[in-house]
Amino acid sequence: MPIPDYQTLMLPVLRLAERETRVADVAERIADELGLAQEEREELLPSGRQRLLHNRIHWAKFYMSKAGFIASPARGRFVATERGKALLATAPERIDVALLLQEPMFREFYRNEGAVEQAGVIAKPLETASLRTTPEEQIDAAHAALQSALRDELLQRVLANSPAFFELLIVDLLVAMGYGGSHKDAATQLGRSGDGGVDGIVNEDRLGLDRIYVQAKRYAPANPVGRPDVNGFVGSLVGLGATKGVFVTTSTFSQPARDYVKHLAQRVILIDGQELADLMIEHGVGVRSYRTVEFKRLDEDFFGEE
Repeated sequence: MPIPDYQTLMLPVLRLAERETRVADVAERIADELGLAQEEREELLPSGRQRLLHNRIHWAKFYMSKAGFIASPARGRFVATERGKALLATAPERIDVALLLQEPMFREFYRNEGAVEQAGVIAKPLETASLRTTPEEQIDAAHAALQSALRDELLQRVLANSPAFFELLIVDLLVAMGYGGSHKDAATQLGRSGDGGVDGIVNEDRLGLDRIYVQAKRYAPANPVGRPDVNGFVGSLVGLGATKGVFVTTSTFSQPARDYVKHLAQRVILIDGQELADLMIEHGVGVRSYRTVEFKRLDEDFFGEE
């Protein structure tokens, strides 16, 4: 089942906080009550930095603390306050931001946009985008949307340039990833190998202890690379006595092509257009940073007095 949003989690979190507890313990109890599978318990935010369930419990706890329902008596621990226990005594069917806004403490928090920004949360918790998602989820979703748009734009620009440009792009990417020795050596060998069925050869390391053979196909998205093309490339590797190959395309690979390379004696990596764009973004090829936003978290060690 899907993990509940952070507002739905507020009531069970407050109930479990009647005795002093920790986020990890609450997450385990809630996961058991919901019957979550192990993969659901381990599900991460898109950033991969925190478990989704833990993140939503954290924000449920945070908002309720701003309403005076939860306190933190010790590092990493929290408990329901007397006001929180009084709220539970009324047997509420649900606790959410709308209910928290009935508390003067939370209304003050909500109105004070500067305090909200300093706390690292959204300024308008009742806006539609935030009704089900935590601030980290919103940030990750925005980042994913920007990455997707950039990926598509990169592929469009690559297709708009010449085959020679595409070969140089592969050189730049392989060198940025640490292959090919120097940029000069890689550029000299790629596209000029003269070997049938192979577009180029690059060194796997700067000493040239092993070689990687490269095939590059600048195809339109609607023109996938099929098994015959990959089979021809593998045949060339066999003829050359090569054990490693990289096949790069701006389009996609058919499923038969992907299945074919899984059980070869040679190690053949298939990089489609989406993966190519992701690697370009990751290694800074054809892109540049234009804005850096730094987020900070509380340093628990700083406040420890042990």
